[in-house]
Amino acid sequence: MTLKTISVLQIGSVPSSTQETLEKILSYEAEIKRSGAHIVVIPEAILGGYPKGESFGTQLGFRLESGREIYQKYYDAAIDLSGPEVKTLSEMSKRLNANLVLGVIERAGATLYCTAIFIDPSGGLTHKHRKLMPTGSERLIWGQGDGSTLPVIETNAGRTGATICWENYMPLLRTALYAKGIEIWCAPTVDARPVWQSTMQHIALEGRCFVASACQYQPSPNELGQKVDNWGADDALISGGSVIIGPLGDVLAGPLLDKEGLISAEINMDDLAKARYDLDVIGHYARPDIFELRVNETPRQSVTTFVEEAD
Repeated sequence: MTLKTISVLQIGSVPSSTQETLEKILSYEAEIKRSGAHIVVIPEAILGGYPKGESFGTQLGFRLESGREIYQKYYDAAIDLSGPEVKTLSEMSKRLNANLVLGVIERAGATLYCTAIFIDPSGGLTHKHRKLMPTGSERLIWGQGDGSTLPVIETNAGRTGATICWENYMPLLRTALYAKGIEIWCAPTVDARPVWQSTMQHIALEGRCFVASACQYQPSPNELGQKVDNWGADDALISGGSVIIGPLGDVLAGPLLDKEGLISAEINMDDLAKARYDLDVIGHYARPDIFELRVNETPRQSVTTFVEEAD
């Protein structure tokens, strides 16, 4: 019997203050320590923020100058992966002896990416996954990731990977991660719809893996002191719903709704083999004679420089 503990931290970004959001994460360190977590999953875009309801002054065919100013502030709130925020979280990970998987807005040159980063207690930041397909108007503000950031890595808890929000609806992406032997499926998100729980259960059942979904919780615009068009002033912007699910679809913790907090579950890694006894979608339940998936993991670069050797 191999027992591990997964924890999910449900919090929301502090508007316009990445530093205050970081301090909020750190404020849960003692509670995480008490949980005995081997791995902690933290929501999508927690550092940098998810600007729900913001149009950035854009309509089809034109962009307002006011939207450019809003984007500038959003760009400034993003983080560099070599910056002090990652260093601080790496130190927290070391103190906890726990892996961290969390969503950030990554600044890379003049482009922003919605990224999940993997922090190891001994190695610090080791891997990243950039969201492959920003959803809807997210494409105004985030670039697309490529196949070079699809890691499934060894952590204190087991083989771990991450898909961000609606990437979880991409069946070929799911299959690619199943083929890498994923055991703990991390799903940082801001999707607080009740149907999201069904999606998480489906992935757990399909991949016969443990699923840890970390959703932001953002209170109402009134509480935040914000004005958000077409949003009820007393309705939560993002109501949460973080959950931990076992490989047969059983809910182990959560869903946590309408508040911030930490949820945890002790898992038995031996349950993975038991669950895959009758369904292994990239093993005995596959039909490679009929279906084949090819994944391009080449880094996508717009410019490649080289020096041609003289004859």
